[in-house]
Amino acid sequence: MVSDKDLVTDAAAAEGGVIDIDEIVKKYDTEARYRSLKGWQAMLVSAIAVAMSVFHFYTAGFGLLDAAKQGAVHLSFTLVLVFLLYPVSSKSSKDRIPWYDVLFAIGAAYGCMYIVLNFEALGARSGLPTTMDLAMGFMTMALLLEATRRISNPVLPTLAVLSLLYCYFGRSMPSILAHRGFSIPRIVNHMYLGTEGIFGVPLGVSSTFVFMFILFGSVLEKTGMGRFIIDLSMALAGWSTGGPAKVAVLSSGLMGTISGSSVANVCTTGMFTIPLMKSVGYRPHFAGAVEAVASTGGQIMPPVMGAAAFIMAQMLGIPYIEVAIAAIVPALLYYGGVLVQVHLEATRLGLKGIPRDQLPPIWPLLRSQGFLLIPLVVIIYFLLAGYTPLKAAFNGIVVSYVLSFLNKQTMLTPKRLMEAFEAGARGAIGVACACATVGIVVGMATLTGLALRVAGTIIALSGGKLLSTLILAMCSSILLGTGLPTTANFIITSMMVAPSLLQLGVPALAAYMFVFYFGIAADLSPPVALAAYAGAGIAGSDPMKTGFTAFKLALAGFLVPYIYVYNPILLLIDYHPLPFAQAVATAVMGIFLLGMSTIGFYKAEMSVPFRALAMAGALGLLIPGTKSDLFGLAVLITVHLWQTAKAKKARPTAGE
Repeated sequence: MVSDKDLVTDAAAAEGGVIDIDEIVKKYDTEARYRSLKGWQAMLVSAIAVAMSVFHFYTAGFGLLDAAKQGAVHLSFTLVLVFLLYPVSSKSSKDRIPWYDVLFAIGAAYGCMYIVLNFEALGARSGLPTTMDLAMGFMTMALLLEATRRISNPVLPTLAVLSLLYCYFGRSMPSILAHRGFSIPRIVNHMYLGTEGIFGVPLGVSSTFVFMFILFGSVLEKTGMGRFIIDLSMALAGWSTGGPAKVAVLSSGLMGTISGSSVANVCTTGMFTIPLMKSVGYRPHFAGAVEAVASTGGQIMPPVMGAAAFIMAQMLGIPYIEVAIAAIVPALLYYGGVLVQVHLEATRLGLKGIPRDQLPPIWPLLRSQGFLLIPLVVIIYFLLAGYTPLKAAFNGIVVSYVLSFLNKQTMLTPKRLMEAFEAGARGAIGVACACATVGIVVGMATLTGLALRVAGTIIALSGGKLLSTLILAMCSSILLGTGLPTTANFIITSMMVAPSLLQLGVPALAAYMFVFYFGIAADLSPPVALAAYAGAGIAGSDPMKTGFTAFKLALAGFLVPYIYVYNPILLLIDYHPLPFAQAVATAVMGIFLLGMSTIGFYKAEMSVPFRALAMAGALGLLIPGTKSDLFGLAVLITVHLWQTAKAKKARPTAGE
């Protein structure tokens, strides 16, 4: 039997070379541009990373510290690892740690641990910081901004610096932005010692729920979960029309349940799926786009969504499981839209699947490794049973460890477990830096009252009309997403943009989910479509062409948020069985028509007028309302009958 790995190797060899995944990851994912250390320096970094994971694992299972202390220890580990792992510039040494980064790491650790060591004293003199308090705050903020610049990009630190300047120069601002201004000691006290700055809600969520779910994903990955997901997807869909593309959608969606990074997901599953898609006839830019769209959707796929979903739950004051359940239908509509377009494109090009004898047999696969899915079931069970996400993730890790010994290939030996703990810490530091730095922006908004002014300005610009406000909110989220990590993007838009939707009567969950979706969509929106460009790198296609194709494939994802704002029942808000069933049924039919319109094929090539009609019908079905649904249904029937007759007419008769 020919394995899917052999097919990848053959496809890559046929193109005249081997795909360098590491280079692609480093090019599009700033968190992958770390030093390659050796000897005692590598051992030191590994020990610190493992210690960070052990700390979080222990506190999750046996009791958290006070919120400020937990966040301070979390950020201390984070900044130390960033300065030891990430060089100051691309020209700096990549194989050793320079002396100044050691000093930065020590200074950052002390600045954070100062909160822990002086916790009672700081509480006693709340609002009256000493010179030492302010000095520690200023140093910690400066080192945090530098660490975030290294692991992310200059956009978020620049935004934080502008926020600090805005706090100070408030009196000099235009009237619409003006405020009384604050002194440097007041600003530092608010950002460093307060509960609405660096050590606020975003870092608190990062130091608890987010870290543990990232660690859970790392542990699952070390058991061979990634390999199993790809094999299972191959067995389920590899044989069908255009099978490899459907494998990409399924495997990336499943991988997304344990991975929160679009680019990392593209490179993890794309190294297998993109060459497979090309080998059966998909064009390179289409193959790269399919993988990018499927991987990006992983952040909206329950049960383990992107880090921003945990922050959303905290902001809304609801259990995380409610966010995850509400996200199920929109996520399925997103992936359903991609699958429809993949199938229609394959049918149009006459692409076949992979012969069954070259695919992993499903039942032997499930018998030997199906137990790897149990930890995901365990996570869902504990969340539904009312446990906190922290406890659910802790139990999921314990169950994953125990079950790994059922198969010699998946066994978490001490070495593998330490590798998983190290990978978990490394995977969490980018989110931690983003959460801490965006805390400065949040602190600015609460200190100056800017958030309410922005919301009022958006409503004024839109004339108080919901559709105009949604479009402005979408543009703001995508624009911020071109330079900010998803988590930071969501925190800022939920604070600045979502209140405008709330003022117009949009349910809170729908408003926050709206900006969450479009923050993620930035990874697919040219000119800065990082997930699409990573897919293009693996596919060997033009990045911009791949980006625009990904944008087209993700069109359902761009429309779904509008649907659940106008029809919140899709998020299970005010749930009633019959209206919910109608909303889901019409949305599915609308997604199907939308796929016909974007691909331009259904049974036969579609003319431009019929593509436009299909788009209008799709919008009719997606917009709530009986009249619009009937219009969309009539369009669907018309298109089906016309295209069926057209295909029959084009089909050669037996005598020909």
